[in-house]
Amino acid sequence: MRVVAVAGAKGGVGKTAAAVNLAILSARSGHRTLLWDLDPQGAATHCYRAQAKVKGGATRLLGGKRDLAAFIRATEYQRLDLLPADPSFRVVDTVLSTRRWPERVLRKLLRPLDRKYDVVILDCAPGLGIVTESVIAASDLILAPIIPAPLAVRSLDQLEEFTHAHRPGLPFLAFLSMLDERKVLHRQLVAQVRGDRRFALAAVPSSSSVERMGMEQIPAVLASPNNLAAVAYRRLWAEVEERIDLEPQLPSQP
Repeated sequence: MRVVAVAGAKGGVGKTAAAVNLAILSARSGHRTLLWDLDPQGAATHCYRAQAKVKGGATRLLGGKRDLAAFIRATEYQRLDLLPADPSFRVVDTVLSTRRWPERVLRKLLRPLDRKYDVVILDCAPGLGIVTESVIAASDLILAPIIPAPLAVRSLDQLEEFTHAHRPGLPFLAFLSMLDERKVLHRQLVAQVRGDRRFALAAVPSSSSVERMGMEQIPAVLASPNNLAAVAYRRLWAEVEERIDLEPQLPSQP
């Protein structure tokens, strides 16, 4: 089982859109996939037409007395399951802080799922704290969307430093998100990161199909498969598969 965390120090950078689309691409590549929505806003949960509600909330989910399997729901898509968000995830930091080894909690919870899933994608809430430490300890790759703006690139440095401080050597992959090449600044930053090995070759453009996901509740790669953003997500998933040494099980579906 491989765990990919879509994370960032800042919100509003296309993190959930990436998690939602990469999860379905993973499933359609033949991998048994779980999407865990750790963001209390529950946007990824909403996009898969589920209710952002976990019985017992964060305290029961992270208490370690029940397996994660008890909280997982099937989606309408083959090979893709969902562990939904809950509003109580706003206090996950507090809940984890009461545990003896908070940074080990997510890894311990995920371990029993090793034979059930090939890929777990974590849609993380923005920020750097105890939850992020636990995510880092549980993950095989940190995937960081970055909008083309100087301050956003600075936040990438903060996330990378935080990641390597808590787990040196953990693979780290950034990608440009919400790109608009009509803007001079965006084109300049594309050129700036082109030689930066931290960045994926794929860059996801701004797209109305991505913006409509919250209304249509369908991943953009399915609703508009020929859209430039959908093409970029497919390229990004291919790079993720390579980074985590995961062989596609089925031909990619359009």
